[in-house]
Amino acid sequence: MQLSKIGAIAQSEWLKTAELRNDMNIILDEFIVMPNHFHCMIYIGNNQYNTCRDAMHCVSTNCRDAMPCVSTNCRDATHCVSTAAKPYKNKFGAQSKNLSSIIRGFKIGVTSYARKHTIYFAWQERFHDRIIRDNTELENVRAYIYNNPQNWNKDEYYITENKLNN
Repeated sequence: MQLSKIGAIAQSEWLKTAELRNDMNIILDEFIVMPNHFHCMIYIGNNQYNTCRDAMHCVSTNCRDAMPCVSTNCRDATHCVSTAAKPYKNKFGAQSKNLSSIIRGFKIGVTSYARKHTIYFAWQERFHDRIIRDNTELENVRAYIYNNPQNWNKDEYYITENKLNN
């Protein structure tokens, strides 16, 4: 994929994600910047923000060992970001130290650059997330992301030089 100037900035900003949020135990996996969208895989490991809120809901009775939660009363890495068709409105406002805050920070970095350099650019308001549950799904999603540029000409927003000249 030949990246535009803003595409190169998006790639650069994404590569900074784990470093900027080193307290969240983030590992970046496969990703691709496309002309009209972005695909990525991110692993958020155990950290102080996605451990149990109290000993009653932990796998262990000692929450200091950063055990993952086993109850819906706990904080998980995505803070229960909804993937349902009906959007979930968080009555508490913006959240931090979760998947939404990671994506928000990434989008802010790219948008700030675009505005400073007068580059027209706009993000979709939301993002789609999915939990990968096994190695087969992991490899399938990696392959999908890796092969996405080869399928760009099938995208409904694909623009060729001929379309631009007509």
